[in-house]
Amino acid sequence: MNIQDLIRPTVKALKPYSSARDEYQGNSDAMVFLDANENPFENGVNRYPDPQQRTVKSLLSEIKSIPQKNILLGNGSDEVLDLIYRAFCEPNQDNIITLPPTYGMYSVLANINAIAIKSVQLDEKFQPKVDKILEIADVNSKVLFLCSPNNPTGNSFEAKSIEKMIKQFKGVVVIDEAYIDFSNEESWLSRLKEFPNLIVTQTLSKAYGMAGIRLGICYASEEIISILNRIKPPYNVNELTQQKAIEQLEQNELTNQQVANILNERNILIEKLNGIDFISKIYPSDANFILAKVDNATKRYDELIQKGIVIRNRTTQPGCENCLRFTVGTPQENKILIDALNSI
Repeated sequence: MNIQDLIRPTVKALKPYSSARDEYQGNSDAMVFLDANENPFENGVNRYPDPQQRTVKSLLSEIKSIPQKNILLGNGSDEVLDLIYRAFCEPNQDNIITLPPTYGMYSVLANINAIAIKSVQLDEKFQPKVDKILEIADVNSKVLFLCSPNNPTGNSFEAKSIEKMIKQFKGVVVIDEAYIDFSNEESWLSRLKEFPNLIVTQTLSKAYGMAGIRLGICYASEEIISILNRIKPPYNVNELTQQKAIEQLEQNELTNQQVANILNERNILIEKLNGIDFISKIYPSDANFILAKVDNATKRYDELIQKGIVIRNRTTQPGCENCLRFTVGTPQENKILIDALNSI
């Protein structure tokens, strides 16, 4: 596959903006910076941030065993996804494929960018209908979004199905791995070199506990990363976000311990939820949340709100009628939830 054939002509012809920090990349020690029209009085954030977030990428490269040249960072994963649309999808001409029920921003971003949406609902086990997906793809199908582990269902897609789609889909395949740290399944990062059309997105919002700093990660071939760097805003990840990310990534053992605690609590919560009489099914979860089918999702949601507990009512999503989604909380929060469910 020639990735260049998938890029929008206007993006190919684009001359990217070169910021002051892009132009000077030498040693900054003892240098006097008078190039970027910054306020010279030091307060920790008076200088523009590193536009390529080199220190953050260096830490991620070490943790994930992926070269820095294969990493792009965004203002949350949503910015990364938006860049993918803008690089590969021609407005009012191209389309993307989604597999509902899934993360809602794929469709929102498609609508914002004037890109048509083709949808193939997951089967009753929340697995992709591979043959149907490949059948509906046409010459203008530029991106296929696979959320695995999937939100809101919590399950991972079968590896053989994903591999078939990557090999046979004629566009870019994006595997959204926001919840991969909670799964026993191997990340597709380990096979990134095999597939030139594969993009893997991850985040620091879930396992790393930094939803508030908005830092999304894109892993792809050097060619794709180069394309996305062409169109990203010059300073899309601010200095405070970079500082906090560095601080947390340097404590990777703490993250691993928190993930282990969440997985332990997930198992306990599943066991307790199975004892609630109006819960008829608990779906398998490779994420930090649990999807459960109840007798009346809206009624149970409202009852929990009255008890001061906010969960997610997913009953309007395809295949999720009367389903509630429970995020795994602290041991105390989970006990409060179970006590409330037993009392209503």
